[in-house]
Amino acid sequence: MAIELAMQAAREDEVPVGAVIVHENRAIGAAYNQREMLHDPTAHAEMIAITQAAEAIGDWRLENCTLYVTLEPCPMCAGAILQGRIPSVVYGTRDPKAGAVDSLYQMLGDARLNHRCDVIDGIFSDRCASLLTEFFAAKRAQGKK
Repeated sequence: MAIELAMQAAREDEVPVGAVIVHENRAIGAAYNQREMLHDPTAHAEMIAITQAAEAIGDWRLENCTLYVTLEPCPMCAGAILQGRIPSVVYGTRDPKAGAVDSLYQMLGDARLNHRCDVIDGIFSDRCASLLTEFFAAKRAQGKK
């Protein structure tokens, strides 16, 4: 589902990242990047999905939830994951330029913080990475015209 959302983002000329939050085997938050559409630097897929999930369960504590996302969360999103007390994060591909889970920072496992998450990385990594690679290749090609 997160990959389908990422594909939708690409069709809308947004960076192809999709996120889904599951609680008790039910998706309670599902979104894709919407920074361009909303003119909002915080409109990352994870941030929108977290807001939806909190509204769905009526609590900011997203305990017993799992976040599935196609790209390693950035520092902003990792912070929101920690603030929301999301216990599990599953992501597709690493982000060597902005990743805050494994690549540049390890925020979700930092013992100095008040919450930590179980993390599974590399799920459908090739597919998630190719969505991003194809998107940015197309953007570069458009710039040359």
